[in-house]
Amino acid sequence: MELPAFITPQLLVSIAVLLVVFHVILGGAGMCIYLERKISAYIQDRIGPNRVGFDFGLPFLAFLKGMWGLGQFLADGIKLFLKEDYTPARADKILFALAPAVVVIPPLITFAIIPWGGQWETPWLPVPFFGWLPPTTVLVSGANISVGLVYVFAAAALGVYGITLGGWAANNKYSFFGGLRATAQMISYEIPMGLSLLTVLLIIGSLLPDQIIRYQVQHGWLIVSQPIAAALFYITALAEGNRAPFDNAECEQELVGGFHTEFSSMRFALYPLAEYAHLITGSALFSMIFLGGYHLPLGFLGDNHLLSPENVTLAGMLAKIAVFGGKTFLLICFGMLIRWTIPRLRYDQVMTTAWQGVIPIALMVVIVTSVLVYLGQTSLLAQLASNAAMFVVILIAVPLMPRTASNVRIPLYGSRYSPMEGERVLTAPFDPAAREDRPVHSVNA
Repeated sequence: MELPAFITPQLLVSIAVLLVVFHVILGGAGMCIYLERKISAYIQDRIGPNRVGFDFGLPFLAFLKGMWGLGQFLADGIKLFLKEDYTPARADKILFALAPAVVVIPPLITFAIIPWGGQWETPWLPVPFFGWLPPTTVLVSGANISVGLVYVFAAAALGVYGITLGGWAANNKYSFFGGLRATAQMISYEIPMGLSLLTVLLIIGSLLPDQIIRYQVQHGWLIVSQPIAAALFYITALAEGNRAPFDNAECEQELVGGFHTEFSSMRFALYPLAEYAHLITGSALFSMIFLGGYHLPLGFLGDNHLLSPENVTLAGMLAKIAVFGGKTFLLICFGMLIRWTIPRLRYDQVMTTAWQGVIPIALMVVIVTSVLVYLGQTSLLAQLASNAAMFVVILIAVPLMPRTASNVRIPLYGSRYSPMEGERVLTAPFDPAAREDRPVHSVNA
């Protein structure tokens, strides 16, 4: 039987990549919860989850007990499945049920254009009931489309709808405020995200993700030549995913739980699932755009080593996927480190940072890069020198920016930070035992 024209090796590989990466992101989002709890524990000098293994209380699986707490995310998922699915009496039932599903879709479709393993020369591929497909070279990606980064920007822009619908449909003032915050924040930070991507497109001249990686293989990673654009993209990716220090839409100290205050059970679980899926996808996109994707500077191994774009073997594809995944994992850990290191910004500070800081800087980067491209000065040294000059301009301009008089901390007279005249403030403990940092030693040891 003759094969239909639309059944090609690229179609089969794309379907396989979509299915595999989709399930990897779903499982990775659960593991990210465990990883974040462990990282926060190490930062705060705690142990973190270390009890729940995979023994399920069965004696013959006792050797899987503990396992560094790796079963914690599974226990959390079971708990959420068993919790009551509560809907407020005056909520919009349809939108309330639809919002969690809408919020999880954008991060699960954005990864489609990422070329995880570069190009691969397929063997003979069987097609049931039709026959075999001959060997050919395909792109190991979910969707080999020409629009590339435009698709990324369009898919990322859909994330705000699920949060806004959830905040509105719950008929709760805290949820509504959280939805408003998320809407204003995402609209504001989409502008510098688009401008940072425009900087990349001006230099490379192509929307194809594989061409972006190939350019970095030949001319060096863009994080070296365009560090300001890379920093802007990472900042906006955190803001788009509602990650700290930009998590004002669910600010617990002010809004109880923000837009997901009224959600429970698996409807609630979809919101953190979407947040961690955003983190995974955003880290993968940053790795592709600014860290060379699957590339490592291994030119000393020759022109056709495993990570070379020209290597289309199965071993080369697997090595590229491993390198791409490793970079993504490190960026995920870096995002978690930021959450547990930098305190949350106030909402007015978030908006001020966008409109008076990030957006003007992004515009300056685009203008300077456009001039460089027009003059034909797109070498690594020229771009790096322009970024250094822009950084100096930023350092000079920041102190000259107008300051707001709102939300200024009022000194409390007589406190440790505003002592009275002649008062000597001592904040350190007096007891020698309180100064001892070795808990197993005595004070006099």
